[in-house]
Amino acid sequence: KNKGKRLQNTVRDLLLETFQNELEQDDIKSTTMGESGEDIQLSPAARKLIPYAIECKNQEALSIWKCLEQAESNSNGYEPLLIFKRNRSETYVTMNIKEFLRLLCESKNS
Repeated sequence: KNKGKRLQNTVRDLLLETFQNELEQDDIKSTTMGESGEDIQLSPAARKLIPYAIECKNQEALSIWKCLEQAESNSNGYEPLLIFKRNRSETYVTMNIKEFLRLLCESKNS
């Protein structure tokens, strides 16, 4: 559970750093371990910038399908996003391919 909490805090900190000019510290919070719902809680202001329901997993052996199912069930109508890693690895993000393609098109048109 400590590894999972550490990843949640890292994700929270990265998002706050990325949007430091648009958001306040309390706009993005890491949920308490064992609490149901999204792992990263977003204020309405943060949700406008980050339209995702974020699930974080820091596990050596990961059942990707089970984790995606959990992310989808906690998404509350937002695009589910699975962020995962294991010891001594990079952190990765999994999302629906349609959302990935939308982001590519958006960046191409910027």
